[in-house]
Amino acid sequence: MDHRQPITPKLLSFLPSSFLVKKELVYALFFLLVLISSFVFFNFVSPLQPQTIFDVAFFTQLFTIDKSSITSNTCDYSSGRWVSDVNRPLKSYTENCPLLDPGFRCRRNGRTDDGYLKWRWQPNGCDLPRFDARDLLERSRNGRIVFAGDSIGRNQWESMLCMLSQGVSNLSTIYEVNGSPITKHKGYLSIRFSEYNLTVEYYRVPFLVITGPPPKNSSSKIRSAIRVDKLHWRSLTWVGADVLVFNAGHWWSQDKTTKMGYYFQEGGTINNTMDAIEALRRSLQTWKSWAMQSLDADKSHIFFRSYSPIHYRQVKLNGTWNDGGGCDKDVKPETNDENPDAEPVHNHFISETVKQMRSENRKAQFLNITYLTDFRRDGHPSLYREPSTPVNAPQDCSHWCLPGIPDTWNELLYAQLVSDGFRISSHN
Repeated sequence: MDHRQPITPKLLSFLPSSFLVKKELVYALFFLLVLISSFVFFNFVSPLQPQTIFDVAFFTQLFTIDKSSITSNTCDYSSGRWVSDVNRPLKSYTENCPLLDPGFRCRRNGRTDDGYLKWRWQPNGCDLPRFDARDLLERSRNGRIVFAGDSIGRNQWESMLCMLSQGVSNLSTIYEVNGSPITKHKGYLSIRFSEYNLTVEYYRVPFLVITGPPPKNSSSKIRSAIRVDKLHWRSLTWVGADVLVFNAGHWWSQDKTTKMGYYFQEGGTINNTMDAIEALRRSLQTWKSWAMQSLDADKSHIFFRSYSPIHYRQVKLNGTWNDGGGCDKDVKPETNDENPDAEPVHNHFISETVKQMRSENRKAQFLNITYLTDFRRDGHPSLYREPSTPVNAPQDCSHWCLPGIPDTWNELLYAQLVSDGFRISSHN
């Protein structure tokens, strides 16, 4: 905004009137020239959405700077609201997708309501591009997409598999390269889309770093060591991937580490005073160092997804997975956004790490799905887990039904890839 003081008539009183007229004419012609030049540029050289020269949005683009463009070529898809869309299920895959884990097929497992499927995410100030399976498959031809992290990452991976399968004419051309069933939960799975010579891979590495036996002569209370300074050995296989989607967070708590006898190790020494959050911060720096050294700066598009909220709140106020918490009573999104939950500290460390990588010209993105996901306590499997689950087993308010919320995460991922101009070159 121009804060200069306008030229007043008093200051111009000493000038001849004819001069003022000519000067005003020059200003008018100059403005008209700028307007015409801008119209040509935005509509032919860099087209906008279908707009005319008389649109308010057109003038807005001329005289304002989109703050999001400072760090990204797209709008902030993470901020918005859920809106009803009764036709959304018609545009999606179904639970019949053969690439789904039984535990995520909530309707098949007994859930009778389907309202949780009829909502779409509407970002503020822009629209989220519709996911185009064939387009992403074509952009990824002859390439590799890798998901690495915990079981919530597996949730997103299976969502992506089923979304991509909609762009394939013959589902028999999609298969696991080692013949492993989708129900395999350890190690890794690699699904090949043979029509496009593309593999979409999942690696189960909840901490991203190595876990293993503690050093010799360690205390008997230490069952295992989490090596915050050593990335998991499976990282060797991630090198060369074109798109990498990482996640971490749900295992980085005292309950799942030190209280279970998992302590943190740096070098050859166990650090008995390090807490889980500090260990996460250090492990992220280990991950960043690996990515900077091992991944191709020009080729690899790196995403680190933010923390996926859990919702064990219904049966017992602020309950947890093992003391009566539940989410089965929720059948529609939360609508009150006046008192959102505090941002998880995990997200701060992840976003800062990604920012460091971006400052060194890496194609790294913080895939922020926390806010939009926090509204969707209705989207969990809750009681409707796979058939073999014991009757008295805790509810699942961590993972997500599929089709479901992770589909939106992948829509954000696709939108960012398109915005970044992702396309594997033909010589790869």
